[in-house]
Amino acid sequence: MTRQPVWQTIAETLRHEITEGLYPKGTKLPTEAQLSARFGVNRHTVRHALAALAEAGLTVSRRGAGVFVASAPRADYPLGRRVRFHQNVSASGRTPTREVLRIESRPAREAEAEALALPAGAHVHVFEGISLGDALPLAVFRSVFPAARFPDLPAALARLHSVTQALAAQGLRDYTRATTRVTAKVAKGPRAGLLKLPEGAPILRTEAVNIDADGVPVEFGISWFAGDRVALTVSAEPGEPR
Repeated sequence: MTRQPVWQTIAETLRHEITEGLYPKGTKLPTEAQLSARFGVNRHTVRHALAALAEAGLTVSRRGAGVFVASAPRADYPLGRRVRFHQNVSASGRTPTREVLRIESRPAREAEAEALALPAGAHVHVFEGISLGDALPLAVFRSVFPAARFPDLPAALARLHSVTQALAAQGLRDYTRATTRVTAKVAKGPRAGLLKLPEGAPILRTEAVNIDADGVPVEFGISWFAGDRVALTVSAEPGEPR
């Protein structure tokens, strides 16, 4: 019988481990040196195996960063008048979840007070966390709310993990997007770690203000989206001029 090439054996082993979920989508594979030591081969053989995985669409190589398990296709994330995380992620065919990092009340920063039309020094509630689709981080977010208007919001956020549901529990049944500003950035430091991205990977930063039916600001939000996992889309809602 013809003996299978060593590089092919390595490729099949890694393919099986990726399929089993030992290396989730978006995570970095061990380095060539580590794989060489693990399988007892030279780097040329490892490169051959990695090239086979890339050709099969299982991995992507990022110059200076390494080889990563290929992520799922970018999820469309509409930026309309009503932006709802759970609704948007569910519509992309993924299961939405949120990981809460921080809920606190404090004096508003200058930019926060300005965005929410609050006097200097007014208190705000801050809700920070990670938005995930199929357990893969899509965005890190920070939402800021006027504390005087929503005194019990922190408890509702801690219980529900949903801004829409928590605001509804505070008596605000509907709100719409007034403005959204999008800028391109690169992942750095702790934020790269939270998004499970290598340093320098592309991210999209959105800064938005939501308002109630009377045009009064109710939320100032900043989100940092993983650029290779989310496609921000802008379209008119039904009934709006195009």
